[in-house]
Formats: sequence, C-alpha cells, structure tokens
Amino acid sequence: MEERPIPYEGTAPPTRRTPPPDPEASPDAALLTRRRFPGLANQIKHARRFVERLLAPCPELTTATLLTSELATNALTHSASGAAGGKFEITVHRAPGWARVEVRDLGSAEQPRAQHSDPYDTSEHGRGLDLVEALAAKWGTEPRRDGLGRMVWFELVWDSCELTEVRAAE
Repeated sequence: MEERPIPYEGTAPPTRRTPPPDPEASPDAALLTRRRFPGLANQIKHARRFVERLLAPCPELTTATLLTSELATNALTHSASGAAGGKFEITVHRAPGWARVEVRDLGSAEQPRAQHSDPYDTSEHGRGLDLVEALAAKWGTEPRRDGLGRMVWFELVWDSCELTEVRAAE
C-alpha cells in the first residue's frame, strides 16, 4: 500500500470550536496523507494504525482511531467496498489543533446516518455513527467527487497548547 503525503492547498473547513488552520503559517502547517486499503476486514487494524501514526501525539488520538475504525467497518459492512475486489481509502488532514479523517468507499443505495439508538439496547450493531456524532466536532457524508461511491468524514479539534504540553512531557 502506498502512502502519499500531499501538501494541503486551501483552508480546512471551519469547525464549531476553532477557526480553520492557516496553511500559510508554516510549510507544514496543514498536510494530508492518503492510503488505499483492500476491502477486507483484517485491514481495519491497518487503517487504525495508519491514522494513529499520522496523528501521534495528538491529544485526540484515541478518539481518532476509534472513529476511523467505525467508519472503515461501515465502509466494509454497508458498501460495495466489502465485496470481492473492493477497497476503501483513508485521507488524514492535519494541522495544529485540528484533524479531519475521510473514509472513501465504493458506495451503496443507502446513505450513512446516525441511528440514535436507545442507550440500553444491547444489540451489537448500529452504534458506529452515533459514536461519530457524539465524539467528533463535526462529521458528514457526501458523494465522492469522482462519482464512484461516497465519503464519510469527521473532524476533531483541540487546543493547540495541549499538543505542546504532550510533547514537553515526553
């Protein structure tokens, strides 16, 4: 699998809690990296590790890997990405105090949506997008620009000084 770091051109979408990062602030202020995975269940752990490596030591790392796992699982379970020969792609955008993770799949007839499940319901499925909705600053879904499926994304934000404190503690 090939990972491709790509300089981010433009600004990140605004979030509820902080303004978008300024990619002009420094050469590596905003960066995105993309990786394609085979549409196999054993690839979910590789998707988590990919995001984990790119966002370490972000204070929202645990949330980012959990939500990536949920979206990648949904891509395999609820889209053509889980069929024979399927694939999915993850793009991680990162900048000081902000990250966006996008999961592109091969699509299906149904649009992803949170289920708003009863918290006392003990069924095994149906909570992934509820978690994304609860833990992400923003999330959404949209058709892929190439017309070959859809993209589900989430954004996380944190105080930039938190990352400085984490680095100082190391």
